[in-house]
Amino acid sequence: MLTLSLRLYFENPVGRILEHPDGYAVVQYKAGPRQLDHLQAFLTHAGRLLQLRGWHKLLGDQRLMAPFNDTERSWIMEYWLDRKDKEAHPLYGAVLLPDDVFARLSVSQIMLEAKAASMTYRLFQELEEAEAWLRQLD
Repeated sequence: MLTLSLRLYFENPVGRILEHPDGYAVVQYKAGPRQLDHLQAFLTHAGRLLQLRGWHKLLGDQRLMAPFNDTERSWIMEYWLDRKDKEAHPLYGAVLLPDDVFARLSVSQIMLEAKAASMTYRLFQELEEAEAWLRQLD
């Protein structure tokens, strides 16, 4: 799937965060249930990587992900909305849709709510399309 040139930045039970040589974070979710504190740590580290490198793009690989619950959705929206005031450049996220139908619905709900956040998302079925979209952004 992803090339060996990616460097691991962080990993926990939720997933892995990788540094892509083209200048964006790769956020790969693992299958199975999550604990809220693990999800919070996971996404906080993703945000720190973006800030540390001065990046404004990420690829969210949610293909194996379980659906977000209401508490997770609320925290995610608050976290990204909070970043809005801290970011000079808008964030862009290419999201590979989850295989699980209920997880897709969960992601779609967050995307609708994300319009007020500082992040612009596009949903993709194929990795190559997501990577191409990220490459064409400045």
